[in-house]
Amino acid sequence: MALNMAFTLYSLIQTAILCTNAIAVLHEERFLSKIGWGVDQGVGGFGDDPGVKAQILNLIRSVRTVMRVPLIIVNSACIVLLLLFG
Repeated sequence: MALNMAFTLYSLIQTAILCTNAIAVLHEERFLSKIGWGVDQGVGGFGDDPGVKAQILNLIRSVRTVMRVPLIIVNSACIVLLLLFG
């Protein structure tokens, strides 16, 4: 019995949604500060180029801020599609 695992556009979209959900649920005080990536971490001086760590933290904060409502809508649409079409 061979399983047919298709590499489709829908699977790519679903993967992107799952990764965005994973970024959106990271909590700064409970998770990120325990691994050394808290609010006060990665802050450089004025005029300094931000490091990779600071850029990733900024990306996490931006995703949580900007993608909150769109993720609710997109997740709801994906659930409805999966319920209708399996």
